Parts: sequence; structure tokens; C-alpha cells
Amino acid sequence: MADESIVEITTIVALGGLGQWLAWRLRIPAIVLLLGLGTLAGPVLGLLHPDEVFGELIRPFIALAVGLILFDGGLNLRFRELRGIGGVFGRLMTIGAAVTWGLLAVAGRLVLGLTWPVAALLACILTVTGPTVIGPILRHLRLRGRVASLLKWEGILIDPLGAILAVLVFAALEQQSLNAGVWEIGIRLIQTLLAGFGVGIAMGFVMVAAFARFWIPDFLTNPISLMLTLVAFVLANTLCRESGLLAVTVTGMVVANQHKFAIRQLLEFKEALTVLLISVLFVVLAARIRWEYLQGLGWQSVVFLLLVILVIRPVAVFVSTWGKTLSWNERLFLAGMAPRGVVAMAVASVAALALSQGQYEGAEKLVPVTLLVVFGTAAVYGLLAAPLARFLNLIQENPQGILFVGASHWVRELAVVLQREDCRVVLVDSNRQNVTAARLAGLPAIHGDALLEVTRESIDYMGLGRMLAVTSNNEVNSLACMIYAEDFGRQEVYQLPWLPPKEKPRDPVSPEHRGRLLFGKDLTYSRITEIFYQGGRFKSTKITKEFDFAQYRELYGDKAYPLFVLRTGGVVFVVTDAPLADIRPGDTVIALVCPGKDPSSPQPPAAAASADGQSHPG
Repeated sequence: MADESIVEITTIVALGGLGQWLAWRLRIPAIVLLLGLGTLAGPVLGLLHPDEVFGELIRPFIALAVGLILFDGGLNLRFRELRGIGGVFGRLMTIGAAVTWGLLAVAGRLVLGLTWPVAALLACILTVTGPTVIGPILRHLRLRGRVASLLKWEGILIDPLGAILAVLVFAALEQQSLNAGVWEIGIRLIQTLLAGFGVGIAMGFVMVAAFARFWIPDFLTNPISLMLTLVAFVLANTLCRESGLLAVTVTGMVVANQHKFAIRQLLEFKEALTVLLISVLFVVLAARIRWEYLQGLGWQSVVFLLLVILVIRPVAVFVSTWGKTLSWNERLFLAGMAPRGVVAMAVASVAALALSQGQYEGAEKLVPVTLLVVFGTAAVYGLLAAPLARFLNLIQENPQGILFVGASHWVRELAVVLQREDCRVVLVDSNRQNVTAARLAGLPAIHGDALLEVTRESIDYMGLGRMLAVTSNNEVNSLACMIYAEDFGRQEVYQLPWLPPKEKPRDPVSPEHRGRLLFGKDLTYSRITEIFYQGGRFKSTKITKEFDFAQYRELYGDKAYPLFVLRTGGVVFVVTDAPLADIRPGDTVIALVCPGKDPSSPQPPAAAASADGQSHPG
């Protein structure tokens, strides 16, 4: 049995990893594949039996895993993100949550035929949206701006709120009179808020003090933070039931908004842990499905699900955002994004078990209805998020634009040539003169330190698919690649080489701490600058059947360094130190052409006309 348990646990982890990888390769939300793989391995093929493997530990495991996920969510909540949207967020969390709860309760009573107490409890459970689903969807879309901030904040903070509301309603149901129930709700609400905020703030300050004063060595930073998070969760729950989720969220927010120590190491560890936990949780959740759960579901449950997606969420969003500064595109996307997650399923299971011992008719429907809503909303929102965001012009699929960290003269001239070829560019530089010159040249430019979070948040990422670190400082370039890998992925962050290979024994920055090398090992910042100020120029040349790449090489020889290849369909290929990809007719080569080329040399045919940047400073 022990060996079988090891095999099943390994299978769960492997399916989680496989689902994440396939989602990345197929460019679809991971949640859909994770639920599908879990269902296939569980109820369909009978390969996984989580309840038998974990036994009574499955509920504590789910609770602690959700707590860690919410702590990671809290670490990503910066108060400055609420500038300009704080009013909308406040109304979503109050008016929106109240409207959602009320409409869900009415739908549960009229459509599902539940009693009012059970309908009210179901409404509390399904009020949550949940970071376990919202987070992966936002990460998949690379959605930025106000909508992303609103969805992230709502998804993280609504989870503990929904769990707390469910506990309060359940406490009221245990009372024998309405007055006693209302009084019990008030008392429990105060206790929960005091326990959650008290423990969360206290543990947050403990973490800040311990890490800022270097009481904890670097190699223990992640284990200690993990330990303190679990302690906060358990301590808060011990003081008041279901306040642990609120406590760990508040702990994360306290740590995220302090300025005494850098939290990047925590973020990297927690992000990796969160991806693993989400993968495992959704595989386990799907594998736990039993066909008997679904026997009580009829057409009424499908109607209820459609009301949740098509009516209740849109009404709650439009009521909450009425008269605010959000555009209609942003409102429509908010209205079309409210997936439920693990917290809803966990709370429903606990509530159904407790109510089954009482006299509440319809309590047995809590789990199957919640299961249907979790699966249905995860699948619908997961599959439709990208098409909806593209339709509303909030994202661009497979973006090809380039973010330049650095805006020196030759960088600006290169960006001008790229922009002429309809490639979107954005430049970031801490030198105000460089930024001013870039704007005068018609280039989008941002003044600020590219390594700072506030600068990253000011960038409009629409259409940007990669980052090129092209400053004269090798360490800054490496740090930029480490930071912006979070936005673009490690495969799409690049930096200039430090020195030509013959001038150095090895790069002082290890490969794991830098991006992909740009333009070949010889084209360092100083070398490009030297060529540029000697009269070199950036030149774009169209490759055709009459003027193929072999002729291009024959024409320019070693006087041209290809930097970019623009393929048909707008795809941009960045030249690195790897072998140059095959260049076909229809491609456009952007190269740095060295000075000294004989002016009388034959020029490419008219079909291969070029658009040149300025050859030298004017």
C-alpha cells in the first residue's frame, strides 16, 4: 500500500507538471488541462484515489496549500496599484460582493429549489473568485493595467472574505432564533477580523524585523518564511475558525509594502511553490470527483451555472463600476472573468458535511453544485479569457514588440529603424536627455530606473514580447534580465556581451544571472558605439528571390552584422550568439553596416530597397 501511495503521489505531481508544460506549449490556460488530466486519471481511468492516499490529511493539506497560495498573493499586492482604482476596488469588494451574494441566494432558491438558509450559505461559498484560477489566467494573458490589478486584488482578498461569510452564515444557522443568529454573526465577524488582522499584521512585522535586521541567513530565508506563514495560518484559525486565510493574506501584504528589505527571493520561491501547489490541488480536486456527486445535477444546475456566468457577474460588475473611470472594454472584461477555485470547493465540502447532520433540506446539493460551478467557470473563463481580451483590445496575441532598457544614441537610431518596419518599441532610461531625444525622434520613452518596480508598472506592455538590455553597464543589463524575465520569460530577455571572447577568460556574470547574448559575442556596447560613431549605420534590407541572403552576404561581406530578422506576418527574430536561422525571401534583415564600404559597390535591386537610419549623430 505504501508503494501504491508513492506511485499515486508521484503521478499527481507528474500530471501537474505535464499540465503546466502542455499549457505553455499550447498557449492555453493551465487550469483547463489540469482539471482534464485529473478527471481522466481519477474518475475515468481510476488511476488516482486521493481520498484513500491522503486519508484524513487531505483537508488539512488543501487548507494549508490554499493558505500558502494566498500568502503568495498577498506578496503581490502593492498599495500603489490601487492609485486611481481604489474606489472601484472598494465598490467591487462591498457593493459587488453584496449584489453577487444576493443574486446567488435568489438563484439558489428559485432555480435549484434550496431552502433559504442553504441558498444563503451556497451564495457565500460561490461569492469568491479565487487566486488559484485568476492568477494563472492573468499570468497566461500577461494582462497589465487597471483591469489586471482589479482582478488580482479582488481574487486574492475575496477568498478569505467568502470563507468568513460562509462561516458566519453557518454559525447563524446553528442558532434557534433570528435575533440570536444576527447577534452570533456580529460577534463572530468581529472575532474573525480581530484574529485575522491581528495575527497577520503581527506576523508580517515579525518577518520584516527578522529579515531586515539579518537575523535570518539567506539560505534560511525561504524555509523560515514558509514556517512563519504556516504558524500564522494555524494560530489565527486556533483563535477563530477560518480566520487563517485572512491572516496569511494580511501577512503577505505587510511584507510586500515595506521598504526595509528586498522580497525578490521570497517572490521567486513562493511563485515556484504556488505553481506546484496549484498544479497538485487541481489534479487532486478533479481526481476526487465521483460519479455519484453528479447524479443530483439536472438541467436546473446548468441553468444556475449559466446565470452565474451570464447574469450575476455582469450585473455585479456594472453596478459596482457605474459612474467610475473604467472604459467599457475594461468593464466588459471584468464582467467576463470570475472563475471559482479551490477555496469554494473546500468550504462547500466542510459545510455539506456539517449540515448533513442537521435538518437542512438540500444540503447534499452543496458539493455537486459547487463542483459544477468550479469546473464550469474554470473551463469557460479559462478558454474564453484570451479571445475576449483580444476582442476588447486589452492584449495582443504573440506580441513582437521590443522593450529597450537603455536609450543611448545608437539605441535610438536602431529603434527608429525597427519602428519604421512596424515593430513596436519602448525605451526606458534614467538619463533624462536620452529620453527627451528619444521622444523628439518619435519614440515612446519612459524616464526612470528600469530596475525599480515603480518604473516597471509605468510601462504599457501592450504589444511587447521581449526585453533587450543595451546599457553600457554589464551588471545593470544582467539585473534587468533577471527582473524582466518575470514579465517576458527567460527565453525573451537579452543583453549585450560584456567583452569580446578574446579579451576575457570568462564572463563575470554567471549564465543563470544574465539574459541571452545579443547580436553575437563580438558586438559589445563599446564595439557598437565605436562602429556607429565612425559612420556605421543601421540598415533594413528586404530579401527577395532576385536578391537572396547569399547575395546579401556577397554584397556586404563581413561589413554587416545582422541584428534582427523580420519575417512575414510581423514575427521578429532576434539574432543572438546562436547560429543564424535560415533567411528566406520575404524576410527583412536589419543589420549594423560598418563604415568603409566602397560607395561604388553594387546596390541591391529596387525590389530590395532599404530604409536606413541616420549614419552618425547629426
